[in-house]
Amino acid sequence: QVQLVESGGGLVQAGESLRLPCAASGLTFRLYNMGWFRQAPGKEREFVAAIGWSGGRTYYGDSVKGRFIISRDNSKNTVYLQMNSLKPEDTAVYYCAAGLRDGTVVGEFNYWGQGTQVTVSS
Repeated sequence: QVQLVESGGGLVQAGESLRLPCAASGLTFRLYNMGWFRQAPGKEREFVAAIGWSGGRTYYGDSVKGRFIISRDNSKNTVYLQMNSLKPEDTAVYYCAAGLRDGTVVGEFNYWGQGTQVTVSS
């Protein structure tokens, strides 16, 4: 049974940073492309970042480029999202996802976590 468990969310002020880990189990982690998406109330799920199986390729959504960094530790079956210079518009539920294809859209990911809430106050 595949499980993706996000953590690290919370309430922060604008300009601060947060680091979200996502621990994976039940799959051969090193074979999967890993991604982060987010969804704010009333909005569609939005691509945030993705990283290839080896960590050599990374992709970012336009709204987070230069502020967020995705990384992975295959020895720990964990992917991370370092979020810097947070803005109120970054407020959303953040989801971790795993897929066998190298992609950046929702349909290219096979497994999803339950999400963690990030709230940024102004």
